[in-house]
Amino acid sequence: MLKGKTAVVTGGSRGIGAAIAKKLASMGADVAILYAGNQQAAESVCQEIADTYGQRAVSYRCDVAGFADVKDTVAKIKADFGGAQILVNNAGIVRDGLVAMMKEADYDAVLDTNLKGAFHMIRHMVPLFLRAREGSIVNVTSVAGLIGNPGQCNYAASKAGLVGLTKSVAKELAPKGIRCNAVAPGFIQTDMTEDQAESPLLSMIPLGQMGQPEDIAEAVAYLLTAKYVTGEVLRVDGGIAM
Repeated sequence: MLKGKTAVVTGGSRGIGAAIAKKLASMGADVAILYAGNQQAAESVCQEIADTYGQRAVSYRCDVAGFADVKDTVAKIKADFGGAQILVNNAGIVRDGLVAMMKEADYDAVLDTNLKGAFHMIRHMVPLFLRAREGSIVNVTSVAGLIGNPGQCNYAASKAGLVGLTKSVAKELAPKGIRCNAVAPGFIQTDMTEDQAESPLLSMIPLGQMGQPEDIAEAVAYLLTAKYVTGEVLRVDGGIAM
């Protein structure tokens, strides 16, 4: 279904990002995996993609919060793959804390990676999409950006910003045949949420359990191939944000 296409996945070395990269490879896409620090994990995902699906996968260290770093990385991807048609903005960090005590640096770091990082990627990837005369973007937001979450004002603000970014980019690029959508995960079982396994919020999930990274990957795959869907925010949250 994605044969002959190249997908760029940020934060692709583990958790949701790794699941997305593998899913897209299983659909026939070659994959460029961007990671922040864990080179071994990123290369492990690339090797698994090559061994299991026979697709090309290359890892790139990139700080998506840096405009110039993203520009340079996208140039490398263009040189290595000849272009790209798919972008999944999954990279994200948390620096939780109560608003009354949150440090400015923690607020800025989360906004810079989660929100500005997605802008940087879109900004530098769009020329590749225009050249290819096609493109599909999926931003990984969060139900925290839809309903808020105590102790996460920075994270929720960044994810709410992604919703606005998604809809604006979708309207702006639709005439060029480029689609932009978002997935809003709820509680997903990853390294980032392992300390929330006993959270009282779990009792608020109508389906009664945390989701898996593969659940998000399936949603991303749908949005990347849904030719008549753009500007959509698809919740994958067990019903917690109904």
